[in-house]
Amino acid sequence: MAYVWTMAEQSHGRLREVSFELLSRGRKLADKLDTKLCSLVFGSGLSDDTLQELVHRGADEVYVVDDARLDKFVVETHSNVLADLVQRYKPHTILAAATSSGRTLMPHVAVKVNAGLTADCTELDIEEDTKLLLQTRPAIGGNIMATIKSPIHWPQMATVRPKSSRPLPLDLNRIGNITRIAMFDAHYDERVKVLGLRPYDEGLAGIEESDVVIVGGKGMKKAENFGMLRDLARHFGGVIGGTRDAVDRGWLSYPHQIGLSGKTISPKLYICAGVSGSIQHLAGIKTSECIVAINQDPDANIFQVADFGIVGNLFEVVPLLNAKLGTCKKEGK
Repeated sequence: MAYVWTMAEQSHGRLREVSFELLSRGRKLADKLDTKLCSLVFGSGLSDDTLQELVHRGADEVYVVDDARLDKFVVETHSNVLADLVQRYKPHTILAAATSSGRTLMPHVAVKVNAGLTADCTELDIEEDTKLLLQTRPAIGGNIMATIKSPIHWPQMATVRPKSSRPLPLDLNRIGNITRIAMFDAHYDERVKVLGLRPYDEGLAGIEESDVVIVGGKGMKKAENFGMLRDLARHFGGVIGGTRDAVDRGWLSYPHQIGLSGKTISPKLYICAGVSGSIQHLAGIKTSECIVAINQDPDANIFQVADFGIVGNLFEVVPLLNAKLGTCKKEGK
């Protein structure tokens, strides 16, 4: 049986957290197929110690293409490298993160190798009889969840939302092979060059990495009321997010949107105010460690997943929280 592959992501020789999240997904699939799990890494200056963590997080094999020409992500070059490896090794499944690079690379490769691709998956499984990859993702504006199969073309290919699963625990006793593969000159596409990178506005590039996210929903009533949530976020050193309702009303910009049609997050602390808890929003926060909900409706769906719930008027509760936290800071607590 061909291997399951996951695409690791790196920056300046350091692996990104999503690389380990994908391994937790791939490990389950590989075990069901009774095959090996392989992590692929493209980049420059990748040390064996860095790569070994992929083994400790679930990989049986690590394939590394280490070349200065892969230091910056250029889809044409990366696609040439991956398509060549697919044709040489013929994997069963390839998983990548639904990041800007994963969403760009995977369709580019799928066309080259004549394979199907399902984007933005939230769940993955193996069909017992056919061994096909079952790929579940939101459809029709997030109102239904569709499960998709690619019964004819191989490999099976999917992108997975970051923060939709947790990495496996670090196991220093795991043993695996690290294989370095040379990049051919023919893979390098000279037509595109990276001239520079521009930081993303509002510090929101890190919203998916933030330990604390404070979220407002339709119950906030207007944009000006998000000021109290910003104050709450400052107390915790967190960032602001919003539901689709809040974004559609123009109270926050789209990069703040949390849920199936926005970002998937997994903070240590998620606090929401005026959020009813639609299935689309809950799918974007389900791996949060601690969920605190403030809503005046005791039957709101959000309370079904909350670790702590406050039934009350958010316009009374949130200012009280800010005042109490401000007092604690002054007293050094």
